[in-house]
Amino acid sequence: MNHKASAKTLGLVQLALLGALIFILAFTPFLGYIPLGVTRATIVHIPVIIGSLLLGPKKGAVLGFLFGVTSFLQNSFISPNITSFTFTPLYSVGDFHGNGWSLVICFVPRILVGVVPYYAYKLFMRWLEARKGGQTASLAIAGLLGSLTNTLLVMNLIYFCFGQQYAAAKEVATGLYGVILSVILINGVPEAIVAAILTAAICKALFRFTKKNRL
Repeated sequence: MNHKASAKTLGLVQLALLGALIFILAFTPFLGYIPLGVTRATIVHIPVIIGSLLLGPKKGAVLGFLFGVTSFLQNSFISPNITSFTFTPLYSVGDFHGNGWSLVICFVPRILVGVVPYYAYKLFMRWLEARKGGQTASLAIAGLLGSLTNTLLVMNLIYFCFGQQYAAAKEVATGLYGVILSVILINGVPEAIVAAILTAAICKALFRFTKKNRL
């Protein structure tokens, strides 16, 4: 087996392992998706971010799609809640109904989680590589931006695509975007900080192991 074929096989194995980790996290109770009333905090995006940095944006997008699949299954069949209609057209309760935009919200931000960190890392490495701790900082920023990509896109798409229904489900009479911002701050910011720390620690070790210092 030549080097190119060997590298391709290794990449597929790594993709499969990270994909399996996504499903393990997603479907282990209170681990990947942490229920918080009518919303969920998540760490399922961490393997997607790591995959983006380790394997590139194409395979990262595949992992992001798998992340979306787990969210779709959770909200459609496994543990739906009052706002699950924003993630799946298969779920409805009372006057709240999902539609095609539910699939956009469920999949597009998650796919981009597998793309954004790769390019963020490349960009910041150009600026910070020569500085002490530049790689660590670049990895942390990539993890932070990857996580925020998910939170900001999901919550803002919910606001624009399902604003009235989401407000009714949350029993919000006025100031819906304030509620959206509170979710971003309370859930999204801690998730992003955790993603930054874990991405920097894990990817630096993996890069050292694979001797892959540059993307």
